[in-house]
Amino acid sequence: MKTLFRCLATAALLPAVFSCATTEREAANTNKDPRTTYVPPAPGARNHLNSQTVLNTVRATHAFSNPKTRDNFTLQLRGSRIITGQVHFIVTSSTGDTLRHEVLPARALLDGKAPADARGATSRDQEIAILRGMNTFFATSHFSQPAVPAQEDQPAEVDGAVWQALRADPAAVGFDFPGPDGSERRLAYVRKLRKAVVLSQ
Repeated sequence: MKTLFRCLATAALLPAVFSCATTEREAANTNKDPRTTYVPPAPGARNHLNSQTVLNTVRATHAFSNPKTRDNFTLQLRGSRIITGQVHFIVTSSTGDTLRHEVLPARALLDGKAPADARGATSRDQEIAILRGMNTFFATSHFSQPAVPAQEDQPAEVDGAVWQALRADPAAVGFDFPGPDGSERRLAYVRKLRKAVVLSQ
């Protein structure tokens, strides 16, 4: 009698064991990764902002390294706040090569664009001025050709070979932009030397 009960109990357990084994096999063969399942954020939840958060991006194309093509100019504001963020100024060729990548404080865009009374300007006023500065950063008036006017004297900090190559290339394009301290600087591409240079003004 005991043997009969043991047999019945074993028979009752077998489907459960096979059922578990089948489920595990099916789970192992599935193509869906449970880690990729999208979980919507809780209502009212905010994304955490950090130094790499992109707050604003402005793009433009313009002839620069090659008169026959247009290079890509990108200005990207990153940070947790507009006023304390950093602006990444990136120039890439039409073939995808990075010609220049500079990082400037967002406040550099306030030069000449902030309200007249800077001490009385609110943070919001300054943020608006920075965003407006981004929108006009690649204005047509900031590009010049040739990059170096014939009557301009060679700056002391510019290498002689670079200066001569720019002077000899009337197709060279210059781009004026603010430096970290707000001073005006000019970016130019020296085709003879195949590199972009910055001329402080």
